[in-house]
Amino acid sequence: METDGREPRIEDYERRFHRAGLPLFDEDFSASTDVFNRAAPMLALVFVAEVLGAIQLDWSLLANVAAGLGGLTILLAAAGALNRYRGRPARSMPEDVEAPELVAFVVLPALLPLIFGGQIGSAAGTLAANIGLLALIYATLAYGLLSIVRWTLSRLTRQLLSSVMLLARAVPLLMIFALLAFINTEMWQVFAKVSDPGLVGIGLLFVGMGTAFLLARLPREVRELEQEVGIDAPPLGTRQRRNVGAVLFVSQAVQVLTVALMVTLFFIVFGAIAINAEVRTLWIGSAGDPLVSLHLFGTAFQITPELLKVAGGLGAFTGLYFAIAMLTDATYREEFLSEVTADLRSVFRERAEYIRLRSAAAAA
Repeated sequence: METDGREPRIEDYERRFHRAGLPLFDEDFSASTDVFNRAAPMLALVFVAEVLGAIQLDWSLLANVAAGLGGLTILLAAAGALNRYRGRPARSMPEDVEAPELVAFVVLPALLPLIFGGQIGSAAGTLAANIGLLALIYATLAYGLLSIVRWTLSRLTRQLLSSVMLLARAVPLLMIFALLAFINTEMWQVFAKVSDPGLVGIGLLFVGMGTAFLLARLPREVRELEQEVGIDAPPLGTRQRRNVGAVLFVSQAVQVLTVALMVTLFFIVFGAIAINAEVRTLWIGSAGDPLVSLHLFGTAFQITPELLKVAGGLGAFTGLYFAIAMLTDATYREEFLSEVTADLRSVFRERAEYIRLRSAAAAA
């Protein structure tokens, strides 16, 4: 009876871990039964769709139909043979997707372009795409990224309030600098002339630097959190630490993105009010082509592509500033992480009780 009473509690803890974006705290978690088997229908659909790799556009319609049917026959026959080898009915959907199934998913479709026309480039592309898809599925499901996003969005209101507080603390220094940069002629000239690919490159540069700063701190944050809780439970494994790091990273990334968007919106509104067509003409040689124009009290308030570029650039810089501040400023880090780490401490305590229950159930 006691053992029967433990099982529902153990299952309840495991559900909590999954909801909190920490599925790897589940000691029975397995990629074959908790990751790839959940994606099996999608993988089967992709597997069959990749029969298109057998065709070539410069072939005749009849030749392509024959190649497609031949490729489909090869794939279905190979899948059926694998099922029989694994002790399943030939037409069944595997319940456990393990190494043989994953190898077949990656390799077999890549062979079709080689068999039909010797298409080496297409074969290599199919191979790389299938490996990338499996990696994406594993990262999304094994590390609970969907649960982490839901967990973060459920706290979005508090995240926004925290962002406002952090932004208010930065106003005396950051906003003064940003305002001076915003009304600087060179700033407008640089962003007005930058090409769209160049603008994307600048954005990726800021995002990459901010991501690097956030990632640099995560291992230390996870270790400190684990030591701070100090509960008598087995230490976290490597994958479990990565799982906790993913929760921290996504939460911080949402915070940084929120602040960057708030600053961008502020400068769009400020620029529409303060930077009129005459000023834009003086600074960049033209008034620009307004995307939005509003006339109030005899005055035109306009939003131009140049304004969006400048505001977006300053917003991206602000996001990078906050990412650095979270790494270097203890007060910023404490203010932001207090709520997140409080939730994680609770999960750590639940993990200790969960492991104790599992040990007791196994000994009974």
